[in-house]
Amino acid sequence: MKLEIQLDRDNGVPLTEQIVTGITAWIRSRTAHPGAKLPSIRQFAADYGVSRFPVIEAYDRLVSLGYVDSRHGSGFYVSDRQPASTHCQGTSDPRRAEDESGHILQQFNHQGETLKLGSGFIPDGWRDVDSLAQAIRHVSRTDTASMVDYATPLGNLTLREHLQGRIGQLGIQADASQILITNGASQALDLLMRYMLKAGDTMFVEDPGYYNLYGLLKLHGVKLIGIPRTRNGPDLDVLQAQLQLHRPKLMFINTVFHNPTGTTVAPPVAFRLLQLAREHGFTIIEDDIYADFQSDVTDRLATLDQLEHVIYVGGLSKTLSSSLRIGCVVASHAIIKDLVDIKMLTSIGGSRFAEAVAVSLLERGAYRKYLERLRRRMRDALGSTIQTLEDAGWELFEKPVGGKFVWARVPHVDNAERLVACGAPLGVTVAPGSYFRPNMEVSPWTRIHAAFGNDPRAQEFFRAAVALPASD
Repeated sequence: MKLEIQLDRDNGVPLTEQIVTGITAWIRSRTAHPGAKLPSIRQFAADYGVSRFPVIEAYDRLVSLGYVDSRHGSGFYVSDRQPASTHCQGTSDPRRAEDESGHILQQFNHQGETLKLGSGFIPDGWRDVDSLAQAIRHVSRTDTASMVDYATPLGNLTLREHLQGRIGQLGIQADASQILITNGASQALDLLMRYMLKAGDTMFVEDPGYYNLYGLLKLHGVKLIGIPRTRNGPDLDVLQAQLQLHRPKLMFINTVFHNPTGTTVAPPVAFRLLQLAREHGFTIIEDDIYADFQSDVTDRLATLDQLEHVIYVGGLSKTLSSSLRIGCVVASHAIIKDLVDIKMLTSIGGSRFAEAVAVSLLERGAYRKYLERLRRRMRDALGSTIQTLEDAGWELFEKPVGGKFVWARVPHVDNAERLVACGAPLGVTVAPGSYFRPNMEVSPWTRIHAAFGNDPRAQEFFRAAVALPASD
């Protein structure tokens, strides 16, 4: 049996990914019945004129994802138990906490025709690839050492000085020696967890909030306490009640254009958060990774506190390039000194080449011009997506004034997992609210990336979701 899938050797997507995507779509289309046999590896390779190696890797991945069963000595078959429902009326079993890493990987596994409506990535067509390529060529010609050497432990000095100027515009007073360049914000958080927490410690996190952080904390054996996120920031009543029960060492807050709700912490809430941190002796990690999406500057916690009880995390990965992985930590000299030691022990150094490319883009003004275009496009997309959702009958948690995300729900649907099942046959993937809760608790909300809200597939999904029957 030859599968009817398309492979394109010229589109830049690895063949393995194309095979996985094609077979997954074939299975989800209900053309394939449970128990149907797939072509052998040799036959598939012959049918499509490819080597056996990407086919082997693709089949192995399909088995690990649960779409295909491998029967020793017999071959590969469509699994009887699929990982998700394939029609709007279906529901799926609640995800277990131990499966958290799986949903993080899903945003990387949908290539080609699938609309990643719940992803966190800027559309490829919106990136300034030409300026990025020009910067790479410039660095390759003028700084050949950057292609083979480690970066300095703190990171490129010129880059740190640029970042110093950028946070200075936010009112955060820090010199370049208080800035540590990291491999994205993810490494920044990992270094802070290693430095400030040990197994059994308690940390307060937002609910909903940053899913990757939750997995990282559990990896370190840290106890998570979720504080509900309101339209103005963390729920202060719940926070104060939890402080009577627990003694957290840290609290994590995404202040501006919060992921996933798109909200920004209001000034009165920010002041009270700092008061509570001082009274109860905990440190706030302020995640400001979406800072560059903001046109009109607002005060950060680090602005009000000047790094006494706040550690500031930022970077360029969410705007400039996910591949360059430029993040940073801004903190007191003593904290930065210790973080540098941990960074050297765990990764030796960063990418001197990536840091040099970022410097080139900043110095030549390419990043500034790109940001102006990106903000304008995101602002237009936000307004249009918000209007589309409201017209379709969706409920919004809040109307964001910037950033990428809209946190929305269908009023009569209590579990957003049903929206995942609804989107699958339409070629749309969404991120249900359970993904963004500390222990993957059921949620009716889902994250919508505004940049994709005007796609016809998204609009068809919005209408189909509202047509779902009411939850039991």
